[in-house]
Amino acid sequence: MHRYRSHTCAEPSEAAIGQEIRLSGWCHRIRDHGGVLFIDLRDHYGLTQCVVDPDSPAFKTAETLRSEWVVRLDGKLRARPEGTQNADMATGQVELYVTDIEVLGEAKELPLPVFGDQDYPEETRLKYRFLDLRRERLHNNIMLRVNVVDAMRRRMKGAGFNEFATPILTASSPEGARDFLVPSRIHPGKFYALPQAPQQYKQLLMMAGFDRYFQIAPCFRDEDPRADRLPGEFYQLDLEMSFVTQEDIFDAMEPVISGIFEEFGNGRPVTKKWPRIPYAEAMRKYGSDKPDLRNPIVMQDVSEHFRGSNFKVFARLLEAPKNEVWAIPAPTGGQRTFCDRMNSWAQSEGQPGLGYIFWRDAEGKAEAAGPIANNIGPERAEAIRMQLGLSAGDACFFAAGDPDKFARFAGNARIKAGQDLGLIDENRFELAWIVDFPMYEWNEDDKKVDFSHNPFSMPQGGLDALLNQDPLTIKAFQYDIACNGFEIASGGIRNHKPDAMVKAFEIAGYGEETVVERFGGMYRAFQYGAPPHGGMAAGVDRIIMLLAGEQNLREVALFPMNQRAEDILMGAPSEATPKQMRELHLRVNAPEK
Repeated sequence: MHRYRSHTCAEPSEAAIGQEIRLSGWCHRIRDHGGVLFIDLRDHYGLTQCVVDPDSPAFKTAETLRSEWVVRLDGKLRARPEGTQNADMATGQVELYVTDIEVLGEAKELPLPVFGDQDYPEETRLKYRFLDLRRERLHNNIMLRVNVVDAMRRRMKGAGFNEFATPILTASSPEGARDFLVPSRIHPGKFYALPQAPQQYKQLLMMAGFDRYFQIAPCFRDEDPRADRLPGEFYQLDLEMSFVTQEDIFDAMEPVISGIFEEFGNGRPVTKKWPRIPYAEAMRKYGSDKPDLRNPIVMQDVSEHFRGSNFKVFARLLEAPKNEVWAIPAPTGGQRTFCDRMNSWAQSEGQPGLGYIFWRDAEGKAEAAGPIANNIGPERAEAIRMQLGLSAGDACFFAAGDPDKFARFAGNARIKAGQDLGLIDENRFELAWIVDFPMYEWNEDDKKVDFSHNPFSMPQGGLDALLNQDPLTIKAFQYDIACNGFEIASGGIRNHKPDAMVKAFEIAGYGEETVVERFGGMYRAFQYGAPPHGGMAAGVDRIIMLLAGEQNLREVALFPMNQRAEDILMGAPSEATPKQMRELHLRVNAPEK
């Protein structure tokens, strides 16, 4: 017999009843039932119930066992007594009658329990991550991650893509976030950078003629904490294709991403044909470029109903040509108490409030109520109700001013109303392409035009648009994938023409010298026959978080950092030794505490 096990803890079955077997694992739970000890033994694969009674030669040793001790158990497999079977366990029809025990590893008192799913402070969980990962939910999340990544590779190879590994030590690149810099020992005073994304390398692979590239790529960004991204590093399904239009990329990737959600979504419905939603439309309807389409609320412009009305706050705002009034419908929200809660929520978000109208039943007719309804009168209120398709028992809320400034708040109000009213079907995946992103945006702080998305994207209209259009009106061949309120992928058709690339950067304030200095490798490659190409990157961590039904990316990552970008398990970042600093020709100039 094998030194440690003849079976895993998921394998014992009725077919092996009567056999002498050996199991090894962790004591998941130990129960004393009238002097008979029951040990639920756990390994990576599952659980087996093991029984030790006072007649067993192993009983004295069994009495010393504690939770999470690692043991080897020998014994005879037998059927569980009638009425004690457990249909929820793969091994629930059998149990091991233990005759011999070897303690392989004792465990001290645990800083957090492994059995069950109690909520513990994040710092404790991350410091003892190796224990946290023994918990069933996290263990399952990590195995889900393994299987999803395998499926991504399988599907990408099936679609004709080849996996390439791009360099980790590279040059610094202004991709929007700070680089992690790595000092060079043999080139004093110079630094490598960890890649924020393999953007330039994957484009260079297209220049080299490899046609279809992908990798599960590690990306490193030294950014401030964000709720929707792991600090320090994250992974993405990165890809690039040559001789393609935007539609070709959609046709290639929609089946891959849909297939992942269908394969691992436990039967939850997945969007069959993804809608294409222009960025401007997404902002007007949902107040977000990553809308949660499970939420049925669609915002509408109701400015005309307030123009010249007795509700002077909105009427005066509408005298400025850019200002508008948007309505946020709230089906079933027609109670003053709910409307007042929404108003209080808006004030907690730093807003002066959230105006509303609600409709109640008055002898079979919908009667408008609330301060705004009283000011604008029944005819205007009825016109708003008809436009929004609302009924008695419904409400709507209003946001007013410059849409560029209030759209995201209005979008948050849409989310809040949908959640509080139970309008969102949590048990489905709604996917969509968000398209036609603006190429540039106005940077109010620096009073200049900046890239709004990826600087390497092709402007719609090409060089002619760059030469002859107002930059703030130029759209780009850029696109995102939105799923249930999260951006899970982003990409674009690339600007592969050197003159157009130089002009695009010039508009954002970068001269040709800067382009050559910062993107020299790619700029040179474009001079020697560059194919039209494009691609995207999908966030592996976010996709798995959605599939696992988690709200935090750290629940699907093996050894994540905390929100201060610290690995408190391994003690990183840490100070370098004087010898290391001398070898790197560096001196620390830390700020005073």
